[in-house]
Amino acid sequence: MDYILYGAGGHAKVIVDIVRAQGGHIIGLMDDHQTGEWQGIPILGGMNKMPQILAGYPEALWLIAIGDNRVRRMLTEQLGRFNVRWGTAIHPDVIIGSGTVIGEGSVLMPRVVINTDTVIGKHVIINTAATVDHDNRIADYVHLSPGVHTAGNVTIDKGSHIGIAASLIPGVSVGCYSIIGASACVVYDIPDQVLAVGCPAKIIRNLE
Repeated sequence: MDYILYGAGGHAKVIVDIVRAQGGHIIGLMDDHQTGEWQGIPILGGMNKMPQILAGYPEALWLIAIGDNRVRRMLTEQLGRFNVRWGTAIHPDVIIGSGTVIGEGSVLMPRVVINTDTVIGKHVIINTAATVDHDNRIADYVHLSPGVHTAGNVTIDKGSHIGIAASLIPGVSVGCYSIIGASACVVYDIPDQVLAVGCPAKIIRNLE
């Protein structure tokens, strides 16, 4: 399959590798701040070039190669008005359990494990070597950083970011657009739009 990625930065490097590893072809990148080529891949233009690019590549699959959850949501909404076809990027060594659902636009990086009956939303990033156990509910635009481990029956709501090597015990939930710090251990439910750090994770400020 042919892919177009929106974004030309460090996160895009990893997605390019994953798309190629799963047998896909990168047509080019979209970026609003760069022109020419990036890592040998042509930059097709920015948002103002969308009509021409869609006319030239109507069957391409699209991915947002931006790690920031809010920016990824904004670009997804903008591109959605053009009715683009969303792809997924799932590295071949990812382990996916039975009954698992993975939403469009999501990216699963090398050594990820997703266990049975988990639901992964749209435009989610599950980063290198993260593990998601059974019956999790991971909502749209969530980002799990490298080495995150969630136990069974964990819920992470829309747009939250879980920091590197954080752990979540069975049954806990994290609200919308919250941030869990690196190496934190979540043992209690975390509400919407807060920053929580430490072990056990404690709220240190609101993000509203």
